[in-house]
Amino acid sequence: MQKPEARSHQDCVNETQTQQAFLNDLDEKLWSAADRLRQQLDAANYKHIVLGLIFLKYISDSFTAQQEKIRAELTDSENPLYLDRTFYDSEEDYQEALSAELENRDYYIADNIFWVPPSARWQALQAVALFNTGTELPWGGKFAGVARLIDDAFETIEKDNAKLKGVLQRISGYGVNEDTLRGLINLFSDTNFTQPTYNGTPIHLGAKDILGHVYEYFLGRFAQAEGKRGGQYFTPKSIVSLIVEMLEPYSGRVYDPAMGSGGFFVQTERFITAHQGNINQVSIYGQEFNPTTWKLAAMNMAIRGIAYDFGKHNADSFAQPQHLDKKMDFIMANPPFNVSDWWSESLADDPRWAYGIPPRGNANFAWLQHMIYHLSPKGRMAMVLANGSMSSQTNNEGEIRKAIVQADLIEAMVALPGQLFTNTQIPACIWLLNRNKARKGEVLFIDASQIGYMKDRVLRDFTLEDIAKIANTFHAWQKSQGYEDQPAFCKSASLAEIEANDFVLTPGRYVGTAEIEDDGIPFAEKMQNLTALLNEQFKQSAELEAEIKKNLGGLGYE
Repeated sequence: MQKPEARSHQDCVNETQTQQAFLNDLDEKLWSAADRLRQQLDAANYKHIVLGLIFLKYISDSFTAQQEKIRAELTDSENPLYLDRTFYDSEEDYQEALSAELENRDYYIADNIFWVPPSARWQALQAVALFNTGTELPWGGKFAGVARLIDDAFETIEKDNAKLKGVLQRISGYGVNEDTLRGLINLFSDTNFTQPTYNGTPIHLGAKDILGHVYEYFLGRFAQAEGKRGGQYFTPKSIVSLIVEMLEPYSGRVYDPAMGSGGFFVQTERFITAHQGNINQVSIYGQEFNPTTWKLAAMNMAIRGIAYDFGKHNADSFAQPQHLDKKMDFIMANPPFNVSDWWSESLADDPRWAYGIPPRGNANFAWLQHMIYHLSPKGRMAMVLANGSMSSQTNNEGEIRKAIVQADLIEAMVALPGQLFTNTQIPACIWLLNRNKARKGEVLFIDASQIGYMKDRVLRDFTLEDIAKIANTFHAWQKSQGYEDQPAFCKSASLAEIEANDFVLTPGRYVGTAEIEDDGIPFAEKMQNLTALLNEQFKQSAELEAEIKKNLGGLGYE
């Protein structure tokens, strides 16, 4: 057997660019089609229809791929699962036995593949969507319209998957035109997720990867369409990736008490897979107050086959904590900034406020202490907060921050650039805490406020290289291997230095400014030269202006 030829770096780059171009075109195609619903519903409502259809297509494609894999194993005489034809009296008996085996739930659940009942599989929906009202359905009952068909599929899925009970949003009540729904079903059906090509070039991405990308893309676009309120469930992928790369959650309990649509959990799965780990070695815990967002998170986990515990329902993490008795190994969160209406008197003597009672008018330090409370003895956490949390001295915030610093829990502070979020222009930072720090009595400060690029006129983003630079700097510092302070970027500071700065944690205060190379020219001489140059330019400008006026005068425009 010949070994495959080694691929060049440029081949890999070209393939990545082709994949991205394919995904970009697919995104716009699907979004343009889905946007037809805008004429009938606002973004807050039509997202349920679109994401519901993506959910059905996603789980159905994953199920079908697993079914084909099982079929291959059952018909392979060298495989332990082989179903021997000679044990059956007829071909018909054998095919019945094969079909029965293919419907064995254990084969799917064992590989974290979502079980999809026959009447909810995409092929069945696609075929039945063209029926006339009143036509007998293959699984019983009569066809009552496309919306009812989709809702019945959701109902069947919830019956077979108890965790999704009450999660899948029904769409019959929205009154969407039946032809519009048929068009969306046909659009998703016509898109080749299993053998995609782009300009004739095969795309080496699985259906699950493509549909997962589409799902995340739609979440982001809906967040933009809904503005501030929509953005509450969507954290930029680059920030999620950065935090996961810094924390490296290989195994243990992973928790997000303000989970939105579950982006941190999805990225955790990707991180583990990319590092040849096992997703079954992590346990996912989350909580979310918004009922719609709580449902989106549950769907996001279900389509990826990730086991999770999000509590029995949506709930307030402060007033109704769903996992108060659990200690977590990794906590990642992007809670809403500067929430003012979070307090209730029942929280006055709460054991979570170990470092001071948070101000009633701002939940930032309530979130911080809630997460610290949940950390296991070796637990690590990363939390996105507004920049004000690093320096505010009002309403006991300064004292709480001081107590946390003195407890030597803070491992690193990262200042982020502006314009990263769809729903707020408030500058943000990342707090990284660790109950088992490798470098006691020190804190790493990273100023990433000048890193990144403008991906459009309003939003900034990180490249993979940007994420690697920050994460690698953090890990090099943790391990004391190859780390050096870099002016204007990173600085390792002692607790004594932080105390000398009144326990303010703004990275810019510690990292300083970039060094300017000395060219040997004295400042006074530089200033003299610059002044002479400026005067010469003023003179040239006056001469040019006089020439222009002279020419205009010759044309009769004086």
